Amino acid sequence: MRHFLANVRALLMDLDGVLWLGHQPLPGVAEFFSFLNAHQIRFVLVSNNATRRAEYTVGRLCEIGVEISPAQVLTSADATPRWLLQKMPNVKRVYVIGERALRDALTEGQIEIVEREADAVVVGLDHDLTYEKLKCATLEIRRGAKFIATNTDRTLPTEEGLTPGAGALVAALIAATDVAPIVIGKPGRPMFELALEIAGTSPHETAMLGDRLDTDIDGAADLGLKTILVLTGVSTRAEAEQNRVRPDLIVENLPALMRTWAETY
Repeated sequence: MRHFLANVRALLMDLDGVLWLGHQPLPGVAEFFSFLNAHQIRFVLVSNNATRRAEYTVGRLCEIGVEISPAQVLTSADATPRWLLQKMPNVKRVYVIGERALRDALTEGQIEIVEREADAVVVGLDHDLTYEKLKCATLEIRRGAKFIATNTDRTLPTEEGLTPGAGALVAALIAATDVAPIVIGKPGRPMFELALEIAGTSPHETAMLGDRLDTDIDGAADLGLKTILVLTGVSTRAEAEQNRVRPDLIVENLPALMRTWAETY
């Protein structure tokens, strides 16, 4: 199936587990971006991480010699207000479990952050999570506020190993409210549809590169994108073999992907 790479005009790329683990860059990142640029392959970096915005990613890549535009980055923090403004314009007031990046993005989108009587509850990763925050969110959802999850990643890959992700917080609220959230990030459709808008390509000429089967691979395949699993993050080759959607390509790391892709030219 590797021949499909010759027809890929744009690549959607995850960050954590693909470009870096925590604060440590993974091998071949700078060379991979040079490869994409040399072959005029468009790219959009798509991250479920709602604790960062585009500028953070631009800065991190700059540190290793890669120059990109903020317009080429879409995090769930930025995707959430963009989607709300497009699809749920009546949501004007939100209760937020999340960090500064998410709060800033919502505020810049002219969405007011409130403590009660919210139109929606927006949930992202929050390293300062408290029982009080979960209680307030539960009461708002049970009162009738919409339940919006920036993402449902149960874990986050770091140098220490897999740590709780936003999905762990979302799961607690599902248990407390019996309400399923609208999911903005992967594998939800909103993130992929917004990223395709940015790339300016259709699903059949776009591939998704990620390290998680449950978000990157499954979500992209459901929209008709080709899928590439890199084994430097969460999911393993054995898990991929048993997954409901088998990736179109499995590679050990970015250098291996470059070698395989170069063979198609």
